[in-house]
Amino acid sequence: MNTTISGIGMTSQRTRDRLVRQLEEAGIRNRRVLDVIRHTPRHLFVDEAMASRAYENTALPIGYGQTISQPYVVARMTEALLEGGPRRKVLEVGTGSGYQAAVLAPLVERVYSVERIQGLQRRAREVLSTLRIRNVSLKHSDGGWGWPEQAPFDAIMLTAAPREIPEALLQQLGEGGVLVAPVGDEGGSQKLIRITRTANGFEQEVLESVSFVPMLPGTIT
Repeated sequence: MNTTISGIGMTSQRTRDRLVRQLEEAGIRNRRVLDVIRHTPRHLFVDEAMASRAYENTALPIGYGQTISQPYVVARMTEALLEGGPRRKVLEVGTGSGYQAAVLAPLVERVYSVERIQGLQRRAREVLSTLRIRNVSLKHSDGGWGWPEQAPFDAIMLTAAPREIPEALLQQLGEGGVLVAPVGDEGGSQKLIRITRTANGFEQEVLESVSFVPMLPGTIT
């Protein structure tokens, strides 16, 4: 692997190992999730000027008023998504930088990721291609619509916070599937929730408090 991907200095494997230790101390237990985060070059998903901070456990700006999520949150949401069994088809609403999709890719069979901001989607596609990640499909669309042509999904993840989960997304979740999402107003009380679709409807549990950018309608080209 070349030094651009493997990283040097503040983007080296040593800094990634330190991040993983911090995630373990924060309560992340899934070894597969930790291993993927250890080997995913987060510095490629942020602007070069921010690369030296890529392995800090913090959210970072990626342009267009969006952020790359805090590594703990990425790990926590991924762990919550995988609990209860393997997930074959996963819908991600909000591609953003592409980092969350890159973390999911080795852990599930196929990721379908929707992004409303075309500039972010283009950049994410370039990085995922550089990393030769082949099992992620990208679509420029309003995230609230999901990806009905590919439904049903075994799991759905939202990387921006709606006030309430769009009905279209709930209907694209297969029976036994889980949806993990932040819900609430920006700057207010947001909760990370997990919804499980059962034969009788939907069951919801609150995982913890979080802070995400809001989920907005429409598309930007």
